[in-house]
Amino acid sequence: MNATRLAIPDVILIEPRVFGDDRGFFFESFNQARFDEAVGRPVNFVQDNHSRSVKNVLRGLHYQIQQPQGKLVRVVAGEVFDVAVDLRRSSPTFGQWVGAVLSAENKHQLWVPEGFGHGFVVLSDHAEFLYKTTDYYAPQFERCVRWNDPALAIDWRIQGEPVLSAKDAQGLLLADADTFA
Repeated sequence: MNATRLAIPDVILIEPRVFGDDRGFFFESFNQARFDEAVGRPVNFVQDNHSRSVKNVLRGLHYQIQQPQGKLVRVVAGEVFDVAVDLRRSSPTFGQWVGAVLSAENKHQLWVPEGFGHGFVVLSDHAEFLYKTTDYYAPQFERCVRWNDPALAIDWRIQGEPVLSAKDAQGLLLADADTFA
C-alpha cells in the first residue's frame, strides 16, 4: 500500500496495491501491521460501520467530544468526496480541512484520526461507505459542525444544496462548537 500524508499531516490517504486481470481484482483492504506503520502508532479498531446514501446526501461534520473516534473510511460502491476538519485547538492546522475523492473504482481509503470532524457527500447516484472506528458510538457525546460554515469554506464539489438529516441541519458553527484541547 502507499500511504500519503495530506496537507494536514495526521490525515493519511491510503492507496492499496490492487492486483487485477480479466477475472476481476484482489487487494488487501486492511493489514494491522502496515496500517500502524503508516500512521506511526498502534491503532485499535473496535467497530465497523456501513452506510448507503443517494446522490447529494451530505453526512457530517461529525465527531464525539468524549470517546473520540479515529476512522478508517472507504467506499465499496459509488463515489464520495470525503472531508476531515481539524478540531484540535492546540494544533497548527486547527479549523483547516482536507478532502479526497474515495470511490469503488480508486479503492482509496482515508485515515481520519481522533480530534477531527468528519463528513462526506455522495457524488454518484448512490454510494456505500464503510468505516472502522477506534471507539464505540456514543450518541451523548456526538457533536456536529455545520457543513457550510463560512469559516471553514469547504468546497464540497456539488451543485446546489445537499440533502441533510435533521440532525446535520442543526450543526453548529465552528466558533460555537465544542472542540478538543
